[in-house]
Amino acid sequence: MEIQLSFFFATFLFFLFLLAKQYYNKHRTVQKLPPGPWKLPFIGNLHQLVGSLPHRSLKKLSEKYGPIMHLQVGELQTIVVSSARIAEETLKTNGLIFADRPQLLLTKIMFYNFSDLGSSPYGEHWRQMRKLCVMELLSPKKVQSFQNIMEEEFSSLVSRIQSSEGVPINLTDNVLEAESAIICRAAVGRRCSDQKALITLAKETASFAGIFNVGDIFPSLKFLDSLFGSKRKLVNMHKKVDIILENIIREHEEDRLSPKRGQTSDQSSEEDLLDVFLRLKDSRELQVSITRENIKANILELFSAGIETSSMAIEWTMAAMMKHPRVMEKAQAEVRKAFKGKKKISDCDVQSLSYLKMVTKETLRLYPPGPLLGPRISREKCTIGGYDIPANTIAVINGWAIGRDTEFWDNPDVYEPERFSNISTSYTGAHFELIPFGAGRRICPGISLSIAGIELSLAYLLYHFDWKLPGEISPEEFDMTEKFGAAAGRKHNLCLIPTSHVID
Repeated sequence: MEIQLSFFFATFLFFLFLLAKQYYNKHRTVQKLPPGPWKLPFIGNLHQLVGSLPHRSLKKLSEKYGPIMHLQVGELQTIVVSSARIAEETLKTNGLIFADRPQLLLTKIMFYNFSDLGSSPYGEHWRQMRKLCVMELLSPKKVQSFQNIMEEEFSSLVSRIQSSEGVPINLTDNVLEAESAIICRAAVGRRCSDQKALITLAKETASFAGIFNVGDIFPSLKFLDSLFGSKRKLVNMHKKVDIILENIIREHEEDRLSPKRGQTSDQSSEEDLLDVFLRLKDSRELQVSITRENIKANILELFSAGIETSSMAIEWTMAAMMKHPRVMEKAQAEVRKAFKGKKKISDCDVQSLSYLKMVTKETLRLYPPGPLLGPRISREKCTIGGYDIPANTIAVINGWAIGRDTEFWDNPDVYEPERFSNISTSYTGAHFELIPFGAGRRICPGISLSIAGIELSLAYLLYHFDWKLPGEISPEEFDMTEKFGAAAGRKHNLCLIPTSHVID
């Protein structure tokens, strides 16, 4: 009897072993993950991201592990994409699978429970809001209607700089002021007394995007967000933002009822973006309803995402030209030849500046304001680069590394605008080797507005002024280090000495 029991027990263990082996082999096949660095218990690879510039440290890791690598960021399965080829496979081939954003504490609280276009879940509501942005809010016609605003604000920028001629000025702050004014006037007009407070809060919101919240990377420990104070701070910021946005909306609603408003022959030409939202909300033209929260969330997103990224692009371009005087001289010569004798520059004039456009592209290739694109999350399992990607995997696209991808770029670390003279690479998401504004379904809808402002501002700065580095700094010594953050601006403010150019 004992022998029989032992036999059955041994047989049971054998079959249990076979089942375990079968499960292991099946599990191992499904989990053919991309290669990646060794992971520490509990925190995974978090230690390799903290205290560094993530886009640089991730590029360095990709040089060892390849263009797609697997990281464990706290409790989050994460892939990092560092090549144009893999980015296209992620954002285009598997675009629908990676159409969603991860739900973060910041976007939940500040953007009215994911009510903005940037963080809202993919679905019919998102598609209708996207259509609203592309067809109404940021259409080419609407962007063109903001040209007078841009010209006025850049003319004011020139006047401010002229008042400090011959001494070092903080160009970072001056450009930021001009871009802030443009976004304010385009979004909510001049009718708001709390614009400065809103801009400050929008900047704080943007700065939070570069901070790890414990609950975001350790979902099982979300209660720690309250303990560490990050949730409380965001709630307080949200309350302040909501009061300001509510006041702005009420002012616009009152103005829409004013008899004077109906007297204009072309109402749409003087509508700001908030006016457009309110008009469409009342008309119910969309297949989904527009709530007050939708409007507030999207206006805040425009402020927080639009101001600093555009001003950083202008700042980086000016800095790059100071680092490379040959490029500065060539760009100035083109601008001054095109606008000779003119005191006013328009966007139509800027369209003829082919070299300036190349300079802008080269700057955005090497110094994208958002070096890591907004994260995506997989809705289901898929295959990328021959590897199995599980559902609920975070995808981080390293746009900074892609701009240096040797598969597409010759001498990628060299600043050479002329590389674009014989290629048709654009920012519109069709060319994955240059994606400073993203690509795929979540590409930035404000590309036209951003590029128009960047190119026009540079034309003004190059046309009206000659520029020098302060002190005894040589171009070779000029520091081009970036600072940490979701938006990577210069580590140090750009201070230059302007000298007015005499207009013939």
